[in-house]
Amino acid sequence: MSEPMREIEVTVNGKLHRASVPVRMTLSDCLRHEFGLTGTHVGCEHGVCGACTVLFDGHSARSCLMLAVQANGHEIETIEGLESAKGELSHLQAALRDHHGLQCGFCTPGMLTTLTELLRDNPSPTDSDVRIAISGNLCRCTGYEGIVAAALDAAQRIKDAGSRA
Repeated sequence: MSEPMREIEVTVNGKLHRASVPVRMTLSDCLRHEFGLTGTHVGCEHGVCGACTVLFDGHSARSCLMLAVQANGHEIETIEGLESAKGELSHLQAALRDHHGLQCGFCTPGMLTTLTELLRDNPSPTDSDVRIAISGNLCRCTGYEGIVAAALDAAQRIKDAGSRA
């Protein structure tokens, strides 16, 4: 017996995507397998590690805990949508590079989307604000210091440039 399917329309990184998906398919699997956006990583599949974090209508959400059908009619932003239209790194991406906030890269998509939300909502975060924001994202390599420094530096770069994350 085959699993029931549903038609969905989701705006991902500003582009409308349509798909027929099994009703039990996770949003993370849909992004990766139906839409070819493999930047969203799948780690624990229990919502604990944060690697699958995307922006769902502007707010961070664990895509491994959501069904693709729940995203129908909504806007999703993934790591692929964070660079500029010209393909340049965002201030946050550049700061992570400059502060060695990236090592193996597995946590990076979730960290970037989480910190993008933080910097949009709080353009002048404190060290504590950054640590609280990323507390749901596990990183086994960096020790978090470079990530925190990068987020604070990115906030300053954004202010200096008068732009967004």
